[in-house]
Amino acid sequence: MHKLEVIVTSAPEAQVAETAGADRLELVRDLDTGGLTPSFETVRRVTEAVSIPVRVMLRENASMCVASVRELKILQSTAAQLQTLPIHGLVLGWVIASNEVDIASLEAVLSAAPKCCVTFHRAFEHLADPFAGLQTLKNFRQIDRILTGGGPGTWPERKARLRAWSKAAAPEISILVGGGLAQAEVADLMADPQFPEVHVGRAARTPEENNAPLDAAKIASLKRTQ
Repeated sequence: MHKLEVIVTSAPEAQVAETAGADRLELVRDLDTGGLTPSFETVRRVTEAVSIPVRVMLRENASMCVASVRELKILQSTAAQLQTLPIHGLVLGWVIASNEVDIASLEAVLSAAPKCCVTFHRAFEHLADPFAGLQTLKNFRQIDRILTGGGPGTWPERKARLRAWSKAAAPEISILVGGGLAQAEVADLMADPQFPEVHVGRAARTPEENNAPLDAAKIASLKRTQ
C-alpha cells in the first residue's frame, strides 16, 4: 500500500487532506518560495486537528543555503521548540557554495532536536554529486527520507534517476518522490512498488497552482490509483 504525503499550510487544509485519504502531511508556509517554516501556533493547531503524521518545514529563506550565523541560531531554536509538539518530524536541508551537503548546519540543527526524524528536502537536487551526498546523509541517523523529484529532464529520465538514487539510499534512507510532479506522474508512481511514498503539492490543488484550494476529490483519486 503506497503512502501519500500532501503539502498543507493550515489546520483546515490538514483536515481536508486527512479526510480525503492523505497518509502524512508536510506543513509549510509561503508555497511560492517552495515552503518556509510555519508559525509555532499553526503547527500546534494542525497537530491538534489531525491524527495522521505531520512533518514540518524548517527553512528561513528561499534558497537552499543557511544565510548567516544568526539564521542558524534561529533554525536551532525553532527546531528545539517544534520538537516539543507531537510532530512526526522535520523537513530541512542545506548545501554550501561547492554544492555539497552543509554538514555543519545539519549537525547544529539536528543536535537541537534529537527526538525528530528528518526528511532532507529538495536541496538534494542541488548537490554536485548526489551519490556522494547520499553517503554523507547516511551518517545522520535522524534522516530517514530524501524528498526529490528526480532533478531535471523528461519524466522517464527523472524516474530512472530516482530508481538509481533509491537503490543507493537503501536501507537507511527512503526516497520520497515529489516536487513539481504532474497528476499523471503521481499516478504512475502510485502504481510502482519501488516508490512506496509519494509527495504532492500543486497536484492536490485545483487549479494546479500554489495558492489554489486543496481538492479532496483529487487526493482521493490519487489514493485510488494504487
